[in-house]
Amino acid sequence: MRKPILIVCGVLVLAVAAFLLFGRDGTPGDTSPEAGFARDMATHHAQAVDMAFTIRDKGPAREIRNLAFDIINTQANQRGMFLGWLQQWGLSQATDQKAMAWMNGHGHGGGAMATPGVMPGMATPQQLTQLKEAQGTQAEVLFLQLMIRHHEGGVQMAEGLLKLSNRPEVVSMAQKIVQGQSGEIKLMTELLKQRGAQPYPSILTAQ
Repeated sequence: MRKPILIVCGVLVLAVAAFLLFGRDGTPGDTSPEAGFARDMATHHAQAVDMAFTIRDKGPAREIRNLAFDIINTQANQRGMFLGWLQQWGLSQATDQKAMAWMNGHGHGGGAMATPGVMPGMATPQQLTQLKEAQGTQAEVLFLQLMIRHHEGGVQMAEGLLKLSNRPEVVSMAQKIVQGQSGEIKLMTELLKQRGAQPYPSILTAQ
């Protein structure tokens, strides 16, 4: 009798695992790369929007203000889509899983994953405080340096998703993030040069 019981138990375990990954009706499950990407990227984008508002309210040069405006609009809209996906898939916005758990064991993330549970490119509370306190050109330089690092983290996350998913709407969004944020990294690097400054060492080279 033990063998049939073990077989039944094995089938149940596989069924639970499949549900967590794929959910109902083929939608992404709670532990799927798509769900993890949506949750983590929503949090990642929220910080970028916050930093963009911070620099915008300081009355920076026109090109910095325009950049901040673009980041606020683009990433706020994308964040809404991430949260909308989770609702559509019947999943909660919060989870007990650590940040970036959806990429564990897949060999992605490079040096940015050295600390488990930390999303790549995120500014620290201390850096956010420095940005809020900085003024003038110093604030512009710090914003650009932090946002370049932040965008690099976003590119890492999007590229990681592209290696793990074939769901059309998620793949399309990840591709847009890679393309859009890579372009803005180039722009911000040039804006830093105009101010006699350089970006922080790239985390993308650690992949």
